[in-house]
Amino acid sequence: MNDRILSLLGLAARGRNLVSGEFSTEKAIKEGKAELVVVSREASDNTREMFTNKCAFYETPIYFYGTKEELGRAIGKEMRASVAVMDTGLAASIMKLLEES
Repeated sequence: MNDRILSLLGLAARGRNLVSGEFSTEKAIKEGKAELVVVSREASDNTREMFTNKCAFYETPIYFYGTKEELGRAIGKEMRASVAVMDTGLAASIMKLLEES
């Protein structure tokens, strides 16, 4: 199951439907472009709280999943604490898998 979620994140990244990193993810949420936010379970308490509050305010779904290394490797980058998926269909598929896991 884990591999499918990370694979879909990688697919979103290759299709340029994903941004990563704290600044880019926060910007996507504020602009209303983020359909889904995934934050690493290893993220600091401040990062987790900040994204939880932002996503609640902007009504964006948020999930805590994987390690920083797993998220980074999935999208072809170094360690990432947060990613935002901007494609509605991909976001829905990823959310379905996250809720099943």
